[in-house]
Amino acid sequence: MNKADIINKVHEVLGTTKADAERAVETVFGSIESAMKDGVQVSVAGFGIFEAKMRAAREARNPRTGETVPVPAMKVPKFRAAKGLKDSVK
Repeated sequence: MNKADIINKVHEVLGTTKADAERAVETVFGSIESAMKDGVQVSVAGFGIFEAKMRAAREARNPRTGETVPVPAMKVPKFRAAKGLKDSVK
């Protein structure tokens, strides 16, 4: 399933125009993204938690040359599934 499939499902359920469904989906994804950029944890009850975590700086290896390359510390997106989601997928 991709974003277009999600938009189509929202369109079917709400019975609104496809443009309205697309705006709704974009608003949800945009809100989650902007909150994570600001360092805010987004918790959706029964679904999971979206957050941005800091990954420590490290040394990596270029597989082609074998040379070690420094990788700077950076924020990375993380998702932790809620128990309800885990149980429904089992």
